[in-house]
Amino acid sequence: MQKQNLEAEQKALEINLDDKIYGTFAEIGAGQEVARYFFQAGAAAGTIAKTMSAYDKTYSDEIYGAEPSGRYVCESRLYKMLDHEFSLLVDRLGAQRPDTTFFAFADTVSATNYARTIPGDGWLGIRFQKTPHSEPNDLVIHVKMLDKNNRQQQQAVGMLGVNLIYACFFLSDDMDGMLKGLNEGLENRVMIDMIRLSGPAFKDVDNRALSFKLVKLGLSDVAMFDANGVNIHPSEFLYKKNVLIVRGAFRPITWASYDIINSSRQQFSEDEGIPIEEIKVLTEITLDILSAKGEASEEDFLQRATALNYIGLTVCITNCGNQQQLIQYMEDFKVPRIGLSLTAGYTARFIDETIEKFRGGKLLEGFSGMFPGNVRLYVYPSVIPGSNELMDARKIKIDPEMIYLYEHLLATRQIVDIKNYKQDFLKIGASKVLKLIQSDNPKWEKYVPQKIISLIKEKSLFGYHSSLTTKK
Repeated sequence: MQKQNLEAEQKALEINLDDKIYGTFAEIGAGQEVARYFFQAGAAAGTIAKTMSAYDKTYSDEIYGAEPSGRYVCESRLYKMLDHEFSLLVDRLGAQRPDTTFFAFADTVSATNYARTIPGDGWLGIRFQKTPHSEPNDLVIHVKMLDKNNRQQQQAVGMLGVNLIYACFFLSDDMDGMLKGLNEGLENRVMIDMIRLSGPAFKDVDNRALSFKLVKLGLSDVAMFDANGVNIHPSEFLYKKNVLIVRGAFRPITWASYDIINSSRQQFSEDEGIPIEEIKVLTEITLDILSAKGEASEEDFLQRATALNYIGLTVCITNCGNQQQLIQYMEDFKVPRIGLSLTAGYTARFIDETIEKFRGGKLLEGFSGMFPGNVRLYVYPSVIPGSNELMDARKIKIDPEMIYLYEHLLATRQIVDIKNYKQDFLKIGASKVLKLIQSDNPKWEKYVPQKIISLIKEKSLFGYHSSLTTKK
């Protein structure tokens, strides 16, 4: 039976009336918005051991320790709050309440100000037990608030916090239901662009799948995880860092894939005078790419992500069919320089989509949004289908209305060709390699790096099955 959607106060009341759930609330920034819902619902004494809010940084540092970065709306601050509050709760009440499942909820939020120079975002999390005396679990999220005024954002934080606590205690056996529950009543008001679950109750949960679900369910346009498969947020990973974004299908990773990443990173380093080791590389897979031949599949995505993680790369799953959306998303994190690496085929599609979107007097606006001053697009040549001719940045067919703008971008080197590519790799088509893998044709191995060959065989990725396995 489908669970009935509940208002935030109804959820808070249901938790308050459960005498086994008991915890504390620590909130910094937007106010005690989450705790307020529990007080207003009634029977709050059944749930709340303590609420607190340390606005002054000196007070906050005395309780939780100083932040070396000087930032208080950050992931490390949230974890310090959870560590302190949960330990204190269990130490003081554990022996008195042997049948209780304890929790500590915390948030550190920056709501928009009067001048609206702060967009509004924050970190929310909970450390909670599933059963009395069990080891605790953590659920941590980052939220970007979309309401335009402070009061609405405060209300959204309160509702989101209630949804989060309710989801942990009543919806955590169904990951899709849990994620949908976080956003209940908040459609188009918040963007949840990072989620991380950890603890014994979630040992079988692949957090990378949660990133995929966030984007597929429409809770965010962007989610990412590092090479270890740990979900991360750009504010922690990219803040004031130079980044190269490489969009592709990566099904599978071929020698051509390696060459696109390595050649564009090297050229980006040389063009911008940035040491190559200081460039953060993001490999981007879009829902458009995943759904090219049907509905986007979680298993398909995880196979691609597994291969990318295996060679030490961070993965970004997005719903940014047009790269302009991703560029705009990055603006909040003060990224000094952004390099985009696309094949000529993807570049042509990218430009065509932008022209269609902004046709009718807004082309200049559209392309200025695509190419702000800190962005450079690196074009990896593609073989034109049905010929041996190469398509590069200067051979892309451009709408006559757009030629003058496109020539300007070439002249100012905001669009450049990748120079030092490997000629031998240009004819390696991933779709052809995939067919060879799936038909058990050993020729596929000459198109794929040895490390990836071993991984595909070990984990039977991309439809691989050896002749020996088939015979069994």
